[in-house]
Amino acid sequence: MTSTPSPVPAAAPAPGARLGYARVSTEDQNLDLQRDALAQAGCRQLYEEKASGKGADRPELDHVLADLRPGDTLVVWRLDRLGRNLADLVRIVSDLRSKGVGFESLTERIDTVTATGELVFHLFASLAQFERNLIRERTRAGLASARARGRKGGRPPKLGPKEVREIRVLLRDPEVTVSSVAKRYGVSRVTLYAHLNAPAKGRA
Repeated sequence: MTSTPSPVPAAAPAPGARLGYARVSTEDQNLDLQRDALAQAGCRQLYEEKASGKGADRPELDHVLADLRPGDTLVVWRLDRLGRNLADLVRIVSDLRSKGVGFESLTERIDTVTATGELVFHLFASLAQFERNLIRERTRAGLASARARGRKGGRPPKLGPKEVREIRVLLRDPEVTVSSVAKRYGVSRVTLYAHLNAPAKGRA
């Protein structure tokens, strides 16, 4: 009697790729530490950038985000290599999760694929929302106080890097208008837009 051959089990899908992103500021030209750490973490491809974390132009970050596919993992040496601030970091990692891409930071030992990493990410998201709420409440309180004293705003017209960062966070809130923020900082809408559109000069 001829025996029926057993079916060959289907091959397991290959694990997702691990892509590394490394960044140093214009003052710090050495990427070797990050290169070595990312290579040891199993990253098959590295995307390297020499740019300020506060600058808007980070082409290599755009490249790695475009190349990632569902099941892949983006790996960085440290959290501050990825996001300009907490809100920016949460936004990027949230976008990755929505695309089925994992995120890992080697120094902080955060891996969003694990249960612990997921918990840490939710904590970050809560802290970012808390920061936005604090800035929004301060702005509304400042506007109310200025109105009570008959003034248009409580700050000098010049906006520094700190004020510009606060304004960017505020304007992500659909309940906050450009006019109200301009009044809070004592500048016109034209001046406010000029500062928001000006090239960033901050350091990493």
